[in-house]
Parts: sequence; C-alpha cells; structure tokens
Amino acid sequence: MERRESIKAMMLGSFGTGLLLQSCLDTSPQQLQEKIWKYQYGRTPKEAAHDQKLLGQQFFDENEMKLITRLANLILPPHENGSIEEAEVPGFIEFIVKDISSLQKPLKKGLKWLDQESKQQFGKAFVDSSDTEQKSILDSICYELEDVEEQPDGIAFFSLIRDLVVTGYFTSAVGLKDLGYQGNSPNVWDGVPDEVLKDLDVAYDEAWLAKCIDQNQRNEVAKWDENGNLLT
Repeated sequence: MERRESIKAMMLGSFGTGLLLQSCLDTSPQQLQEKIWKYQYGRTPKEAAHDQKLLGQQFFDENEMKLITRLANLILPPHENGSIEEAEVPGFIEFIVKDISSLQKPLKKGLKWLDQESKQQFGKAFVDSSDTEQKSILDSICYELEDVEEQPDGIAFFSLIRDLVVTGYFTSAVGLKDLGYQGNSPNVWDGVPDEVLKDLDVAYDEAWLAKCIDQNQRNEVAKWDENGNLLT
C-alpha cells in the first residue's frame, strides 16, 4: 500500500472521533484582510481579533518555510487528487505554531538539526540535497525506537512535523476531497424497500406515498389543514 493510501486509511478510521516569536509581515492591510476572510466563518469578535494578530506575524523565515515545504512533500508526495501546496499545508503549520507556542521550540530546533545533519552527511543544506539523500536522512528518523523513554531529537522532530503535515492536509478542502469525506450530506429516501414491505405484508397508502415520498417536493415545507391533515 502506498504511503498516502496508508495515511488515508488511518485518517478515515479516526476521523469521526475528532481533531511567540513576533515580527512584522511585509503585508498590506488589504492582503491581510484577504487572509483573514478565510477564517471568519463561525468566529467570535475575540477569536477574529486573535486570528488577525497571528496572521500579522511571521514565525518561520524564508529558508525554514522552504524546508517545511520540502519535508511536507516528502511525507505526502503530490497526487492526482491534490498536493501540499494546493492544501496550503506550509501556511497551516506557520499559523498553528504561532497559536500553540509549545510547538515553536521543537520545530525550530528540529529544522536546524535536519540542516546540520544534511551538511554533516552530504556537505549541503537539506533543500539542496538530492531526493535520495533527503530520503536517506528521513528513513533514519521515521520510526520511534522501542523501549526508549525519550526519543532522540531527530525522531521526535520528525514525528511532530509528520503529524502536522497530515493534519494540515487532511483537514483542508483538498484533503477532505482526497479522503472522499462526504460530511452531513442529505440523501434521498424512497421509503421502506418493497421486499421488506412484502415480507411484513404491509403497503403504503398511495395518497400518503405521493405526499410523503415525492422527492420532487422534498425542499417544500409541508402544509396542514385545520384538522391536522397533511395537504402537501
């Protein structure tokens, strides 16, 4: 099974049980408002103000964002149903790390460790290394060690960034479509199946059947007469 399909299977199995260093961004008020617009649905004024504050800050520098983007693409490679960039996963990680300050130090430390490891092994930064070189480093840190109370830095970092990448992707519109998640979608009910009615030796009243199970009228509000009889 491919990596993406494995992750999808895990996400589908658990989906229903459910999920500051500060500097100024070189962002115009209009650009900032366009960013905030995506997060306005269901936000209280206090929450909207909090979002605006976070969106006006930058935690990771340009090189760190490139590294996060490359890592995310190695964890979830591009697919016909979507990509890390289309799901805006790097932006999600940048946002969430400002909202959850406990993630900041481990991620900064982990990104630095990854670059140092690449330079030590291959004499160049991680993003400048080949696919084979990058994957060889990740292969050495992608599994947790057994019977170890505290995981080594590299392993702990990869576990964290992998969780964030998967969460960011599969909670996006692109990722939900990739999962085939339907949500609370209305369906069409045509009544009890005929074989069940026959087995119980019962049948619908044709007059009621026309009123209650006519799918052409399912968006219309029912009307009743003064005696409580259903009209439509």
